[in-house]
Amino acid sequence: MTHKRNIYLEMTPLAQARALFLEKFSDYQVLGTESVPVSDAVGHILAKPVFARTSSPGYHAAAMDGVAVRAKETFGAAEGQPKVLSIGKNAFYVNTGHILPDGCDAVIMIEYVITGDDGQIEIEAPAFPWQHVRKMGEDIVATQLLFPQNHLVTPYCVGALLSGGVFHVSVRKRPHVTIIPTGKELVDPVRESERLEAGKVYECNSYMLGKIAESAGASYERKNTLNDDLSLIKATVKEAVEGSADIIIIIGGSSAGSEDYAKQALLDLGEIWVHGVTMMPGKPVILGRIQSKPVVGIPGYPVSAAIAFEQLVSPLIHRMLGHSEPARPSVTVVPTRKITSRLGLEEFVRVKLGKVGDRIVASPLPRGAGTITSLTQADGIIRIPSHSEGITQNVPVNAELLRPLTTVQNTIVVVGSHDNALDILADELKAEHGNLTLSSSHVGSLGGLMAVKNRGCHLAGSHLLDTSDGSYNVSYIKKYLPETKVCLVTLLFRDQGLIIAKGNPKQIKGVEDLGRENVRFVNRQAGSGTRILLDYKLSAAGIDPACIAGYENEEYTHMSVAVAVLGGVADVGLGIFAAARALDLDFIPVVTERYDLVIPEEHMETRPFQRLLETIQSKNFKARVETLGGYHMEETGNIIVIHPDSTGTP
Repeated sequence: MTHKRNIYLEMTPLAQARALFLEKFSDYQVLGTESVPVSDAVGHILAKPVFARTSSPGYHAAAMDGVAVRAKETFGAAEGQPKVLSIGKNAFYVNTGHILPDGCDAVIMIEYVITGDDGQIEIEAPAFPWQHVRKMGEDIVATQLLFPQNHLVTPYCVGALLSGGVFHVSVRKRPHVTIIPTGKELVDPVRESERLEAGKVYECNSYMLGKIAESAGASYERKNTLNDDLSLIKATVKEAVEGSADIIIIIGGSSAGSEDYAKQALLDLGEIWVHGVTMMPGKPVILGRIQSKPVVGIPGYPVSAAIAFEQLVSPLIHRMLGHSEPARPSVTVVPTRKITSRLGLEEFVRVKLGKVGDRIVASPLPRGAGTITSLTQADGIIRIPSHSEGITQNVPVNAELLRPLTTVQNTIVVVGSHDNALDILADELKAEHGNLTLSSSHVGSLGGLMAVKNRGCHLAGSHLLDTSDGSYNVSYIKKYLPETKVCLVTLLFRDQGLIIAKGNPKQIKGVEDLGRENVRFVNRQAGSGTRILLDYKLSAAGIDPACIAGYENEEYTHMSVAVAVLGGVADVGLGIFAAARALDLDFIPVVTERYDLVIPEEHMETRPFQRLLETIQSKNFKARVETLGGYHMEETGNIIVIHPDSTGTP
């Protein structure tokens, strides 16, 4: 078979593509109606208006425990001149919710009733008409409109409907979305639990998109994963079109590769209006129609798939339901660093958020279309317009919230050096204090100190070696934060060394071997404490960094270094023992170093930071970190206060 590359049709701006898609199906009448019990109606859209069958309450009801009376018969009662009433004659005991006896129009609270002899009572204050009474129809009057058509039924609606005597409602049938994943490299995680073969990945997109469809009000069906076979894809799509599907989604094969068949399948069976949208991630999306039904080709990378679905398919689902698409809440944020963007593409940048002082700071997450964790970790999304080359550090911009604002406000923002113990700390903090979140971004120790200086975080993780005396962090704090009073909290000591492949096939013995021609190295980024340590050790060994193969190849975390060695991208990298152990790699110790948290003193007395310190000093946290290997916790939780222009006072 001759493999041909796809050629994108003219790229379409996102807003134009969405408007075109919705317009093409503005009269798409596929949804019928069905009657469902009110108890099962939450999340459904009403197909018809709903009117109350009964009033609520359906009678005059006591709103308090006490005595029901005729208000006019209590006039004249006063302190020192009580009014005497007879139980069963002109006064009647009632409990909250009871029907009022005939003729009664008020209730006197039991606390203000003086019980007398022979069934008589005294009151020392008059009642006014309808005092402590829920009048008939006070909440709902029979025949009144409870909810109009196209109303979304919420849990609160259930109470109103049942109170109004409505037990079944007519709702719109949910649009049915058929999802067809394609790709010979895909393995169904539900069917296959064994270790993946090389070149295989778990197929997660169909499950993720199905749940996004449900959250938009649709139902979904997932087809078995198809190989990259045009005839098989066409047959499956044709079957879906002729079946119960209202929307058909083809995942994968929408780009320009030689085995991307979604475009050809659509052209053979129907028509295409859009192939390629000016957004990132999600550019290779296809919008078309087969036999009057919408068909969408979705890119195979998870983040691209999610954003393309949310931007183009979810609006169609809402339109089909006759329901307005809900807008995400937004907030003004301050980027902690410059974020560049390509002209001509609207970009969706996932960010972590946290409130530092009086502003909400935004730290960008990895922007790869396949980085699904950038969605799970994101607190918000910054949309960079297609006419912009990016956004500037410290210049306020708008961000759409993916989590409640209260969660953002209860987030402790850590920027700086990476360590696996931060994940344990975040988990322990969440377990002990569920309203607090620890969010960490890894930009290296120096980057963390600069973030503290620029008020872009609450604290920084740092392990900066002073090569003149072997101390850690203090001299750098005094250099880069000369006017800031900070507390240096010892998190741990850790073993740092060379991470190498299992069995040490290159027979690496130490730093002196990094200059060998047959050894490939993976480095940490400039400004990281690990990079400073490496350069110090290379200088001591008399090795020119330019002679090291791979010195220029940088990673931002110890785990990324370990993965590079595990995957054969490099033979060796400098990192912590815990990262090597986590991936079953060998390790050559180089140094045991100090890792501290640098915290401006202004935060230390706040409740979140008191909780953070309690967690750091807890037995649970220390024990869990020690199980990772290569950590030493004897000084964990110790605090040194560093004053401006001083040497540090315990």
